[in-house]
Amino acid sequence: MLGAPLLLALVAVAAVALFLLPLGAIGRLALFGTGGGIDAFATALQSPSVQRALYRSLESAVWAAALATLAGGALGLVIGLTDLQGRGALSFAILMLMMIPPHVTAIAWMQMLGPSSVLLQALGVAPLLGATNPLYSRAGVIALLALQQVPLVYLTLRAALRALPRDLAEAARVSGASPARLMARVILPLLAPAFVAGFALAFVSALGNFGVPALLGIPARYVTLPVLMWQRLASSGPSVLVDLAVLAGLIGAVAVIAVWAQMWVMRRSAVALIGPPQQPLRLSLGRARGWVAAGLWAMLALVLLAPLLAMLATALVPTYGVALTPDTITGRHFHEVLFTQSVTARAFANSAILAVLAGLGVAALALAIGALSRGRTGSGARAVVTLAEVAYAVPGLVISVGFIIAFLNPLPLLGFSLYGTHAIILGAYLSAFLAVGLKPVGTAFAALDPALSEAARVSGAGFWRRFWRIDAALAAPAAASGAVLVMLTAWNEVTLSAILWTRGTETLGTVIFNYEDGGYSTLAAAMSVISVLATVALMALLHRLGRNLPPGIIPWKG
Repeated sequence: MLGAPLLLALVAVAAVALFLLPLGAIGRLALFGTGGGIDAFATALQSPSVQRALYRSLESAVWAAALATLAGGALGLVIGLTDLQGRGALSFAILMLMMIPPHVTAIAWMQMLGPSSVLLQALGVAPLLGATNPLYSRAGVIALLALQQVPLVYLTLRAALRALPRDLAEAARVSGASPARLMARVILPLLAPAFVAGFALAFVSALGNFGVPALLGIPARYVTLPVLMWQRLASSGPSVLVDLAVLAGLIGAVAVIAVWAQMWVMRRSAVALIGPPQQPLRLSLGRARGWVAAGLWAMLALVLLAPLLAMLATALVPTYGVALTPDTITGRHFHEVLFTQSVTARAFANSAILAVLAGLGVAALALAIGALSRGRTGSGARAVVTLAEVAYAVPGLVISVGFIIAFLNPLPLLGFSLYGTHAIILGAYLSAFLAVGLKPVGTAFAALDPALSEAARVSGAGFWRRFWRIDAALAAPAAASGAVLVMLTAWNEVTLSAILWTRGTETLGTVIFNYEDGGYSTLAAAMSVISVLATVALMALLHRLGRNLPPGIIPWKG
């Protein structure tokens, strides 16, 4: 009798700790804390530094989202609508752009294009020493932010293409419509909501990005709002929490407005479709098929493989700027980060443990919410899903500020603070990434026949027996795929942990960032190479898990 209500109560406690307390703490401190209130927001908006940072955040996010929508949309249409060969491999490569964290992407490009680039020196085309790295600029920040968001738009469009009834396009083709007219009059209008959703996702993600603006924007004096928040906390410590709450409220409000605007536009532009989804349309590329595939692979090699090779070359030379030759090549930086530096070894261990716990925690919560989504507990489950989606839309640095404010003071009855512990970082991961795990699990539960659970209930099986033997067992593959996606994201994450880590709780992302920020480029490159290899291995594992999952759960399959 108490099975479902007890599980709902446990999920509600988790939702309070992960969503309501952190986000509510920001609003409470910003509006009612000492030095807060409406006047604090007015003062912040009148501050020249805040005005510049807010404008640059909006500017970079809008341009990055627009560029990502063009590039990701084009890739989605070509790969999703044509008879191009190797679509799965191309999708895997595109997803790598998202799975490699922003700060690692920034480091790789910095080391590829700078005057001390080992790769460019080996090719004899390096800029003169002393020249400014071209990425240290407004254009550099926008370009790398756009590159990081391309997979988000691509995934959104591919999902929309899978839900597009093929008979509409076939009817237009039978009526004599050319491929160009078919695209302009049928496909693009039907995909307009997907483009809007992709732009909004890219905008929100770029708005809260920390790694790229920090590494490229600080040298160029192009400071965005997340970077300004990090600078103020790093220089003043927790005493500036009210100021941080106000800034977090500003950027959080912008993100929420963007998501609301996206939903409003999608409702206005949505087109009702008749009939179930069918096999995707496959437009013939004819003789251009090979050339298109070669062009796409060349482009992906340029934006993905070349920076990683430059980063590997940097990790193999004694000092950054030394030419890579058979005489200078060395593996001591890899030995240093793996076996000598205690902080790097600790960071690898912390990131691995936190990533695994975050993946398992998200999978467990997703299974519980999925099981509660049916029957009388459905409204409670939907409320938690809504909170998770709101947290996913809010920039990561806002989540981190909320956790600091909510859990800085000692916990009631327990008498100790979570600040400075692994638990606060894990909580931030669960809050920010739960929505990622809910997507595949929600799809799996929607496909389950409720007759199975009803038959078990009639046979006398209690709630917990039905949950473990039917719901959890059948949805476990989807939960596993969501868990691995979360592990991939948390493994190299830096935005959430940038202001949460302390000595002893360093993560891989924060150590890589700190090495590069401190001028230890060779060590940062070595750690980045290892983290990328681990990311590829985890993606390969997810690919294997996806063989027995329905199409669409694994992004680059189907």
